[in-house]
Amino acid sequence: MAPERSTGQSRSLTARVLTIASLWAVIALFVVAVLISTLYRNGVERSFRELLRAQLYNVINSVSLGEAGRLDGTPQLGDLRFTQPGSGWYWIVDIIEGGQADRASSVSLSGQNVAIADVAEVPFNSRYERVYSSKDSNGRSVLVSETEVLLGDQGEVARFRVTGNQADVDTDVSAFSRQLYLFLAVFGIGSLLVNAIAILFGLRPLDRIRRSLEQIRGGKTDALEGSFPREIAPLTDEVNALIDNNRRVVERARMQVGNLAHSLKTPIAVLLNESRNMAPEQARLVGEQATAMQNQVQHYLDRARIASQQNSILVRTDTTQTLQRLVRVMERLNRDLQYELDIPVTVPDLAMEQHDVEELLGNVLENAGKWAADSIRITVKTINNGELADAKEQPQVWLEISVEDNGPGMPDDQIAEAMKRGRRLDESKPGTGLGLSIIKEITGEYKGSVVLDRSQMGGLRVRLKLPVAVR
Repeated sequence: MAPERSTGQSRSLTARVLTIASLWAVIALFVVAVLISTLYRNGVERSFRELLRAQLYNVINSVSLGEAGRLDGTPQLGDLRFTQPGSGWYWIVDIIEGGQADRASSVSLSGQNVAIADVAEVPFNSRYERVYSSKDSNGRSVLVSETEVLLGDQGEVARFRVTGNQADVDTDVSAFSRQLYLFLAVFGIGSLLVNAIAILFGLRPLDRIRRSLEQIRGGKTDALEGSFPREIAPLTDEVNALIDNNRRVVERARMQVGNLAHSLKTPIAVLLNESRNMAPEQARLVGEQATAMQNQVQHYLDRARIASQQNSILVRTDTTQTLQRLVRVMERLNRDLQYELDIPVTVPDLAMEQHDVEELLGNVLENAGKWAADSIRITVKTINNGELADAKEQPQVWLEISVEDNGPGMPDDQIAEAMKRGRRLDESKPGTGLGLSIIKEITGEYKGSVVLDRSQMGGLRVRLKLPVAVR
């Protein structure tokens, strides 16, 4: 059985490539955005810590212990935020050991306080410094850079702290992230569009190949024409070679059939001619056998020819034109009969050679003409495999051609007998009795079928199921 064809988008190469490329671009841009944002935050926080550490040493260099054991000095940090109350930017110096308690602080502290982390939780490093997060009296998150310094000769120890508002860092990072995501989103959309255009443009040769194959199936051309990219040029060359090889096989089969027919024609003709000079009994016997040989040779030659071209994509016959031509011929031969041709406006071509179609339909119409009283009707319609009880093979679509007459018809028990080769049910009509059996054999070679039954017109109806050419 031929493989099932799929036309779903899931099987589309273009959709597959576009989906994969788009997903990769989205994932890559998302990862890049997160990575850049994280790196920027780390850089800002590191700079923030370094700034606080620099400000801390500036305060240490600017504050000293006066003669009265009081803290003295006014650091100039060059940052107006240290002068704005509640800004989160503070410097604080506390005497914690060896002298009288005292505190010096920036104007921005304005009577507030900043919680001190437990040394057990945030210990000092090797430079006797530590950095930790805390909150001021307003609940504002601040980052604290702290150290302890020996100030006086009497062992006075002072705790130095400089804080920075954590919200300033978060605001800076958020603003950067928003701009980053916006720019990357615009860049991503542009990249997806460019990527889609590039993919569609890159796959255009495959679409050209598809259209060329459709033209080959439609009989408009017999090869893939045009120049193709280097990557798919071998494919087109192989397809053309396959088509050419198929054509040569068909031509060779036809030539061999013709040669065989020609080589046998003369010996059979000699036998028939010599039989005339024999005794009547011997002449009849030799003549019958020679005629049978002639019919059998022609029968198997036709089968070989049909088999050689059965799967060829180049074999197709115009259904409408062939039927109309045969009906015109039959009307001239049988002027006393009326022919009615019921055929749709658009009918698919038959996947059969024209000679076989003409022989098949010619035999059916000839038999109908022998038995019809005065009328013959030919009906054509398209059917699907699902409508057929005996549907087992591809293609999915078939053409049913029905030929009916208003003659005497035949009983059901005679229909099977009529399909046997050479069997004649009524000797009153001229002919060899091969018509119906030839019809059955030709349709069988093309995986079709023939059915005989009673016509509504009163006579015999012959229904032919024939394969449709792929569009």
